[in-house]
Amino acid sequence: MPYVEILAPPIPAERRQKVVTAVTEGLCHAFSVGPETVTIYFLDIAPGAYAHAGAMGALPEEQRIFVKVHAYRRGIPERRKAATALTAPLAGIYGTPERTLAVYFFDRAKDEVAHAGLLSSDAEPA
Repeated sequence: MPYVEILAPPIPAERRQKVVTAVTEGLCHAFSVGPETVTIYFLDIAPGAYAHAGAMGALPEEQRIFVKVHAYRRGIPERRKAATALTAPLAGIYGTPERTLAVYFFDRAKDEVAHAGLLSSDAEPA
């Protein structure tokens, strides 16, 4: 953990790898975790499957990008650092203004997460 969901227009494989590098490095630095803990899911949202302000579709460079970071609870400084580390690089890779990119943090306590059928609070020292 963290797991990251990126809801955004489809991009080519070489640009996806840039996203993977930016997100992994940004979260590792912000949250002081190793890269083996970061998993990224690309959820491609085509313009015809997107609406904003009551209107369907958008040009890919105008489509809002939604990044969800699921992780154990972190403090405000760490979340602030992560938001900064993700926003500019992802906006650049997707070719969209930073104002169209939102990062939401879905923090969980260790007793609210299970891996391999075992609560993280039971598997890891407090």
